Amino acid sequence: MSVPVFEEFVPAADCGCPGCARQRRDLALGLPVRVGGHPAAHGARRALVLMTAAGVALGAGGAAAATALPPPSVPFTPADLADASAATDPADASARAAYPEPDTPQGGRGPLHGAPGPGGRPSPNATPTTSQISTGTLRTTTRTEIVNRAKLWVTAQVPYSMEKYWSDGYRQDCSGYISMAWNLRANEWTGSLDRFADRIDRTELQPGDILLFHNPANPTRGSHVTIFGGWTDYTHTSYVAYEQTKPRTRKQATPMAYWENSSRYVAYRYKGLAAGGTGGASQAATPYPGVAMFGTGADNAYITQLGRLLVDRGGKRYYSKGPGPKWGEADRRATQAFQLAQGWKGKEADGLPGPETWKLLVTGGGKDIGGSSGSSGSSSNATAFPGRGSFRPGQSNAYVEKLGKQLVKRGFGKHYLSGPGPRWTEADRRNVEAFQRAQGWRGAAADGYPGPETWRRLFR
Repeated sequence: MSVPVFEEFVPAADCGCPGCARQRRDLALGLPVRVGGHPAAHGARRALVLMTAAGVALGAGGAAAATALPPPSVPFTPADLADASAATDPADASARAAYPEPDTPQGGRGPLHGAPGPGGRPSPNATPTTSQISTGTLRTTTRTEIVNRAKLWVTAQVPYSMEKYWSDGYRQDCSGYISMAWNLRANEWTGSLDRFADRIDRTELQPGDILLFHNPANPTRGSHVTIFGGWTDYTHTSYVAYEQTKPRTRKQATPMAYWENSSRYVAYRYKGLAAGGTGGASQAATPYPGVAMFGTGADNAYITQLGRLLVDRGGKRYYSKGPGPKWGEADRRATQAFQLAQGWKGKEADGLPGPETWKLLVTGGGKDIGGSSGSSGSSSNATAFPGRGSFRPGQSNAYVEKLGKQLVKRGFGKHYLSGPGPRWTEADRRNVEAFQRAQGWRGAAADGYPGPETWRRLFR
């Protein structure tokens, strides 16, 4: 009785098509099919088991014949070797040893409550183009809403799966999780999420933004995405990540940007970001929501945003707690104080924010409560404090550049790699923080955002 012979297809070494490239890697790495391995690799392993069993049954001669068969050769292309070297990077290896993490294989793009496309890949026409996305197909959302949706899966401990869909219709893998948090109309994948977002620098990250790594050569090897939930401390070397990974959804402190492939993660901000967020950049672009959003009985995110802006402009003394989403007397008094600071009287200073009040607050313009000029002040050469609203993510004005130059002059410019310039950056914040700490301040007094006393000491 002869020993059965199993033939194995060996992909050509010079073929660069995704199928051959993937099969070469999977044959070498021996991935099980259930986590993205190629069926041929599974077949080769099964063949080896069958051949060994047949050899035992047939006796020593059969065993010798079986074990004498050479293993199938697996040719590699330069691209394969590059992937292998990236997977064994020493820095990544040490990080994995300290923080062991599971693989994060990816599914393809698919409809809500539906199955991914053929072969786990989106069809060429499945994903909207950038122009289509920018013309109204996006649902608007806020940073607060993004984070709150992310927390729903954390609370529910949703199990990780590339095939299953949660009760809300979103696929239970990492890209399905982002699709859910961003309230997208379909289940996207790591290869399409960037179409719904603008690329940003890591220093600009705010809650609700994402960190995305997509491996186009082989999406099942390392591709992953997390939601940025905020920095863990002033060093900005780690952050709170919301992510969908094995075995279930979690929220935990994570090294920037991830345990593996850290340098290849890219920061993105959702294009449909609207009002009510926790960061200054979205606030600066928020249009006036209408008078109906404010006043007795009102309860919404715009009131919280208004209160925070008023606190930044000198209205903290009016709030014994909060600000919060429910309209109160503190909101009315703080708004009125800001209006009076602009020189307004009568109905123009009734404590209810109109379009002009809102515009000055979200752009950092006008005068602070107490009388100092904001970013629309008369001269960029004046040394009077221009208002806290001038120094927030997304702001760009002459005061930011003036602040940076003074920090450099005083010996606190080490975090600038270029500039300083008129756009507020993380480098500005860190240099201000260093100056504040040099004054002996700690905690909220050294948060990196200049207030009146920081400004006075810096320019005295």
